[in-house]
Formats: sequence, C-alpha cells, structure tokens
Amino acid sequence: MTAAPPQHAAEEDSSAAATITERDAQVIAGVQKLRYFPLEVATGRGAILIEPGGRELIDLSATWTASGLGHGHPAVTEAIVAAAQAPPGASILSAVHEEAVAFAEELLALTPGPADRRVYLGHAGSDANDAVLRACRARRGFRRIIAFENGYHGGTGVAMGVSGVQIDGGAVPDPYVTLVPYPTPFHAADGDAAADLVRSLSAVEQELSKGDVACLIVEPLLADGGLVVPPDGFLAGVSNLCRLYNTPLVCDEVKVGLGRTGLLHAFEHDGVTPDIMTFGKSLGAGLPLSAAVGPSDYLDEPVGSSLLTTAGNPICAAVGRTVLRILVDEQLPERAAAAGARFLVGLGEQLARYATFHGGLIGDLRGRGLAIGVEITNPGTQKPDASAAAAIARRAWELGVVVYVVGGNVLEITPPLVIDDAQIDRAVEVLAQAVSDVTGGT
Repeated sequence: MTAAPPQHAAEEDSSAAATITERDAQVIAGVQKLRYFPLEVATGRGAILIEPGGRELIDLSATWTASGLGHGHPAVTEAIVAAAQAPPGASILSAVHEEAVAFAEELLALTPGPADRRVYLGHAGSDANDAVLRACRARRGFRRIIAFENGYHGGTGVAMGVSGVQIDGGAVPDPYVTLVPYPTPFHAADGDAAADLVRSLSAVEQELSKGDVACLIVEPLLADGGLVVPPDGFLAGVSNLCRLYNTPLVCDEVKVGLGRTGLLHAFEHDGVTPDIMTFGKSLGAGLPLSAAVGPSDYLDEPVGSSLLTTAGNPICAAVGRTVLRILVDEQLPERAAAAGARFLVGLGEQLARYATFHGGLIGDLRGRGLAIGVEITNPGTQKPDASAAAAIARRAWELGVVVYVVGGNVLEITPPLVIDDAQIDRAVEVLAQAVSDVTGGT
C-alpha cells in the first residue's frame, strides 16, 4: 500500500498549477496592494519588464521611480555582491562602518547647503519624511506643519498624516496639519494660472504669519497628486516666504529628485536651496534606502529618536554610493532632459487629435524631464475621467507598455532614466493606440 504524500507536497503541486496572481491573492496582504491590471513579472533589464511567458513590456513606471536606474544595472549588481560577501554587520545603530559614512559624505557633496549638515539614513521616503517632521517639531517647539492639498509624503506616521492624498483616501489627518492649495495651472479658476499661483502663495503666507509653524513641506512637482508641474516661481515664492517668517523649508525629492526632472535636484529648477531635503525610491535602485539632509541642530537631537535597526546597512549604503556615482558619470539628469523632451514632442503629435478641444479624452499633457503626466478628462470638458484613465492604462499593458494612474485620472510616465529613444518612440505609439482603442478610434 502506497503511503499518502505529505500535505506540503500536495500544496506545492496545487500552487504550481496556479498563476502568480492567483497565488498572490492567497498569501500577500491586501493592505499593501495598488493594482491596475494583472501584471506578472519574471525578470527585467533596463527599461524592459519580462513576463513569465517571455513577453516584453516597456516600463513607464520604473516601479513608481524606485527603479530609476532601470532593472539590473550591472554596476548596482556588482555593488550588491561585493558588499554582501563580508558585511560589517547590518546597521549604523550602534556601530559605524565605511559604506554608510562614505555614502553620507558623498550625498552631502552633491547637495547644496551650509557646511554643518547631517544625513539621516532610512529605508523609504516615508520614514525619512517622518523623521524630519518630528525633528522640526522637537527643534522648533511648535506642532503645526504646513503641507499641500493632494500632496504625498509617506504611508506611515506623521508623514502619512500630512499627506493630502492619504487624507483624501481616508487616513486620519495629523491634528496639527494645515493643508494649503497647490497651484495647478490646468485646473486654475477661469484659466488664470497667474492668479492661481497668487492664491496659493497668499494661503502659505497667511499660515506662516501666525508664527507657530514647525516647518513647511512641499513637493517640487506634485507627483501622486496628479503629476502637476507648478508655475515657474512657485517654489521660489514658497522659499522666500519661509525665509521671511523664519520657518524651515522641507523639500520632498523622494519621487522626482535625483535627475528625473532634467537636473540633479528638482528644486534647482526654481533656484531654491531648501533647509532640509529628503530622498528615496531611486536612491536605492530598488533596494530600501532613503535619506534626509539638513542642519545638524535639526538632525542631531534628540539622540536616538528615529531608530531603525537595519538603517545604513552596508549593502544598501554601497548601492546608494553607486547610484550617486552613476547619476554623475552617465550624465543621467541631462539624459532625462533630452528623453523627456522627446516624449513630450512625440505624445503631443500622436495625441493631438484626441485633445478635449477635438472632443477627445486628452485634457492636458505636461512634464519636466522624465516626469510626465497625461491628464484624461471627459470629452470637451476639463472634468476628470478616472474610468477612461484606468481603461487606457489597462489597454496599454495589453499592448506591451506599463503605465500607472495618479491623481485618479492622470497617466504617470516616469520610466527608468536609461530608457532609449527606440523605446520612447514605441511607447508613444502604444499609448496613442491605447487611447484610440478606448475611444473607439475617434
């Protein structure tokens, strides 16, 4: 008589017959899922993702910009292997090691600011922003934080509580946050973008003038809130007001910094030097790594108030050093500027007949470098059309391009900075085809 197979063997046989998506539904927590279509990925290289069956897709998300250097950059792979062979522990919590210290030194060298600054090392933009916001409260003795409507600064702690996107989605707002309007030229009242900018800066000044603000935190481009490119002078205006009212300016570069907008730092487009700046996503080339750079009197005290056991581990720190070197050596900011211009020209030509003034779905096309938004609106209006945006994203995936939706109705184009011209041109063709298919070819 043959013995029955062990239970775990039967489970393995069952799971082998199921798709990755089906298995994912049974084991991965739903609280961390943001899915637009059943994308299954086996491998990747550069700006290409490859499905289990071998189909290749052009990646226009770069995993929400976390894979800013693309998938499998050989220098990153080399750094991981070298650092993992004989690591000096796994933390900077209670010891020091060369990789973390050198990484902090090199990051300071690439960021503007006075000499006496410090670097906080973390795992994600969320914890970097959270640590900074709490540090500002401790240093200033004030609780109130000014942030912007439709902004996003994290998914945990204080950072989550001051994120307009999270609050709109049901998160509990921080009791001391004040949200002010971010200037959005496309949706400006009466089409007057200049007046919209004035209203935003006036709201900022009204709150700063109360004299009880720990800090103001802002994104140089409103990323998850709809890929909004603010008018020229917005960030400079905010910076000037913060200086006037002696309030620290925190610039969140997590998603659009490090070369994506065509300059190394997105805040440089307005000639601004923030008091504190935060980084994440592409800083770790897919590994968990974030950083904040700011004055020592903000980031040194209280000692031990932002502890993460594996922060500053040698593998992530080594990768961070490699990312900084590649950004400079391969001139990726300049490459992003040229690639973004090619994208905008191509999309403008291909999507012109689908513009709202032609009765189509394309309300606005905007961007800076390789941070591009295509706003989908109801035909003939400027009203958001979330269902059409979702349909276009899904159709693009079916045709071989990965693009996600932010702000409810905006296709966010943030590919790896290493995307080449042929891939850009093909992606433009696919997006145009997806729009055509969703609109029935009109």
